Amino acid sequence: MNKQQLVATVAKRLGLTKARANEIAELFFAPSGVIASELKRGGRVAISGFGSFEARKRAARDWRDPRTGKSVSIKASVVPAFRASRALRDQINKKR
Repeated sequence: MNKQQLVATVAKRLGLTKARANEIAELFFAPSGVIASELKRGGRVAISGFGSFEARKRAARDWRDPRTGKSVSIKASVVPAFRASRALRDQINKKR
């Protein structure tokens, strides 16, 4: 499902216009949205029954380019991560 499909589904289920549903999606998922803003501050967003988003520190490391064989250093960084809740994992793994 892409963003347009998500917006269309939200609009249909809630009886909203696609423009209004897009505003709601942007509120949460845009680079300046609620989730990204909280992660940027170093916080965590936990949605009960769905999962949690957090910022994880990734250590600096060396990487070897397989084409050239040269070693390249990759700087330390902070990356967003999502961890699904047990309820979501169980729902996905439920036999049909």
